[in-house]
Amino acid sequence: MKTKYTIEDMDRIADEIRSRISLYPQIGLILGSGLGPLSEAVEDPIIIPYHDLPGWPLSTVEGHAGELVIGKLEGQNVLVMNGRIHYYEGYEMSQVTLPIRVMQRLGIEIIVVTNAAGGVNQDFVPGNPMLITDHLNLLGMAGVNPLRGPNMDEFGTRFPDMSQAYDRELQELARNVARELGITLYEGIYVCLAGPTFETPADLRFLLGAGVDAVGMSTVPEVIVANHGGQRVLGISGITNSSNLYGEAETTHEEVIETGLVLAPKMMSLIRGVLRSLPSKADTYS
Repeated sequence: MKTKYTIEDMDRIADEIRSRISLYPQIGLILGSGLGPLSEAVEDPIIIPYHDLPGWPLSTVEGHAGELVIGKLEGQNVLVMNGRIHYYEGYEMSQVTLPIRVMQRLGIEIIVVTNAAGGVNQDFVPGNPMLITDHLNLLGMAGVNPLRGPNMDEFGTRFPDMSQAYDRELQELARNVARELGITLYEGIYVCLAGPTFETPADLRFLLGAGVDAVGMSTVPEVIVANHGGQRVLGISGITNSSNLYGEAETTHEEVIETGLVLAPKMMSLIRGVLRSLPSKADTYS
């Protein structure tokens, strides 16, 4: 499988998607572990398994179905990634972020990215969502940045600004929706670690001291590439477990999946409320 992609590679995948759908998706949703039920709300869905798309990396993690679901949600044309690809699965950053590039070639303007995350903030109760207001790019600081290598000028500048990686207008919409629906919505800074090991107590104490509120193994590379390509990003973490600062409890993937089932209805209501608040478009491919 390829680890480097050209514009032609991306367009080949985008053309395959276009050949199967009639609507023009303007909003992309990326679902994290245990949040697959969100895709079931899509109306008149066209489902495209990842293995049907030429060069698209396959998800290997439980809780990630590995398919695109394209259709209508709250009057919006959406493309839902039911399962994402992670760096820890052995993929390169160019593969992890390929779906974002394909969405950009499809003309998708807004990305809603979700994930399952551990709560580092001691005030966070598992089973509630957190609005991502910023992130700490530890992988990028260590040199694993998805924009490393020749710049793709077709998408954006060599040195993209990341001071507002998460769209402030979309954040305010999410706050308003949570307030109207009575959903507890935390806010904070998300950090992406390489994984696949969960954090040691020392890791967590370090992250807490750095001002991190939630920790996971995804999202940040996708958000960087989305910003590079000029997309607006809304990020929401589902807090699935409390931080284990002193090694008193064991963290498991099964726990993440189980709590995701509790989170899914809240995340679904929040995201659907945001979609309802956005201007509706009904463009179709001719």
